[in-house]
Amino acid sequence: MVHYTDLKDKVILVTGAGRGIGKSIALELAAQGAHVVFNYRGDESKAIELKEEIEKAGGKATGLKFDVTDYEAMTKALDEFTKNVAPISGLVNNAGISKDTLLLRLKPDEISQILDTNLKGSMMVTQALARNFLKAENVSIVNMSSIVGLMGNASQAAYAASKAGLIGFSKSVAKELASRNVRCNVICPGFIQTDMTDALNDKAKEEYNKSIPLGRMGKAEEVAGLTCFLLSRASNYITGEVIKIDGGLYI
Repeated sequence: MVHYTDLKDKVILVTGAGRGIGKSIALELAAQGAHVVFNYRGDESKAIELKEEIEKAGGKATGLKFDVTDYEAMTKALDEFTKNVAPISGLVNNAGISKDTLLLRLKPDEISQILDTNLKGSMMVTQALARNFLKAENVSIVNMSSIVGLMGNASQAAYAASKAGLIGFSKSVAKELASRNVRCNVICPGFIQTDMTDALNDKAKEEYNKSIPLGRMGKAEEVAGLTCFLLSRASNYITGEVIKIDGGLYI
């Protein structure tokens, strides 16, 4: 693990930190000594467990109850935290959902759910923290897109659209806030080992691996390492970039 000294005590919000890539990012930041702020929706016992895991890994932790699609609850929770605890100087927009189905079978409410969570949710969280960012130092935003947002994929039209939209949004934010020394970058993971990919049968995994030049799926910890780099001062002169972490899948 690369150690970034400036991440110690840095206050960073990670949405969707309860599982998968988001959880790996939260724990990697904790190992760097960061103060990880995470959102949760319903089950407080799971939030308490995550808080304990983050603290055990070496960081500070604060759970805020809100859904990224509930603008009123989200802005209230973030305003209270930034006014009463500390400014947030790092943001990882990771919360996302997917509904894989053919375009002909995709329902309007399913499209709305995917766009509201993956794209609009990230936009609203960023907007809610924008004024706070102007008061914070060394601010870095990392938006979690997907390789699918770059290359598309059958049965993932709405998901791909949401992730592609996130790229355009991120580049706009990078240009808009650069004069205030606020950076914004995008990560596009390829096939990453998570609970979802673990559920695939061996034949399916083998087929996926054949399409990846490095011959394997990525690890959530590898995405977390890249995220820490982009949140740290080690990447001070990088903004508006779209970085693929896909084992060469996009080549």
